[in-house]
Amino acid sequence: MTEVPQHAPPGGRVRWGMIWLSFGAVTINYVDRANLGVALPYMTDELNLSKTATGLLLGAFFWTYAAFLPGAGWLVDRFGPRRMMAFALLAWSAATMLVGAASGFLVLLLMRLLLGAVESPAYPSSSQIVGRWFPVRERALAASIFDSGGRAGTAFALPITTAVIALLGWRGSFVAAGAVGLLYSVFWLKYYRDPEAHPKLTDGERAYINEGGAQRADDGRPAMPWRQLFRYRTVWGMVTGFFCLSFVLYFFVTWFPSYLVDARGFDLLKLGFLGMIPALLSIPAQLFGGWLQKRLVNQGRSVTYARKVPIVTGLVLSSVIVFAGVVENAYLALALLAVSQSALCFAASSLWALPADVAPSPANVGSLAGIQGFASNVAGFVSPLVIGALLDTFDGSYFVPLAVAGGVALVGALVYGLVIRSLEPLGTKAPAAHGTTTETTEIH
Repeated sequence: MTEVPQHAPPGGRVRWGMIWLSFGAVTINYVDRANLGVALPYMTDELNLSKTATGLLLGAFFWTYAAFLPGAGWLVDRFGPRRMMAFALLAWSAATMLVGAASGFLVLLLMRLLLGAVESPAYPSSSQIVGRWFPVRERALAASIFDSGGRAGTAFALPITTAVIALLGWRGSFVAAGAVGLLYSVFWLKYYRDPEAHPKLTDGERAYINEGGAQRADDGRPAMPWRQLFRYRTVWGMVTGFFCLSFVLYFFVTWFPSYLVDARGFDLLKLGFLGMIPALLSIPAQLFGGWLQKRLVNQGRSVTYARKVPIVTGLVLSSVIVFAGVVENAYLALALLAVSQSALCFAASSLWALPADVAPSPANVGSLAGIQGFASNVAGFVSPLVIGALLDTFDGSYFVPLAVAGGVALVGALVYGLVIRSLEPLGTKAPAAHGTTTETTEIH
């Protein structure tokens, strides 16, 4: 297991301020990407969209987002999270505002493709921040904080966007969301700095971060070539498992508002307030997952054990999404979906810590985050397209789509549990739990 130095916490807490800045950026990121899902029930008639066309639009964002993620991760490794997050905020905010000008399916499709491309640096930047600012024991908690911004953004998108739609129409909702991101980019540039350049970081906190295993941007270790990264089963497990988790999670980002309106008869008021319950409950679930991992590592458990506990149990529990397609009571269905999304986010508390856990060099963290993010967002466009096609095939019934999602969640639990053996830096040896020696497995 990975040896985690046991040092007393420092007096300074600058590192937590940095990750909360990332949380804010990710929250805005998800408000912008979820805006379409909330607005779609009110756009469909005006733009004459079929269910299959709707699935294409919901998935189009992820075509370019996934395609650009590996390159975005490399750019984050090269230019750092401060500059790349600022660029992403400016670019995706402008693209969001342009979505509000769409006049038909083709224009809307092109705008969603652009939005996906320019949002791609956000998560690799945040994962790099986790690696640079946090010791090993705190990585999962830090990762769960910034990633819970996705849940917060999804939750806030429902009441805020529906309120803006009621006041300004669906086009105004995109303009307003973009304006918020432009303002936040200024805030980000003013306050975010890397550890080496932050004027308020004390010597005690710096020592705590570095001695606890944080990765220094200037530590001199060369990056492992990409072709060699893919020789390890750990990387393939991260890729496949994240695809499975995201296939289910992106139902909540894309089709969930339409499900509440079409299958459960929710009006605008119910959609705005009751529809945010699953995402809101997911935030403490994800933070609890990060806290649990910190506690397990502090108790002497291996990093591998601490990461796998929430991932595997969360994915298994999330499969209750199947039953939301068969129960008659709308509120019971909503409760089941809340359990499912919360379990997914409990599992996800580990995922953005993994790139820093297994990276053979700090110069690989952003790249590994981009690689696993690519797989996640391939699921992002496959999931809404598959669900939309199944809805058209089965006359709008959500039973089969939700059953498929539940099955994919169980496959993901098996992948994380069995394919990934040890979460150690790739290409290194470390003592296993019972004194034997294991090596991060390379595929031959």
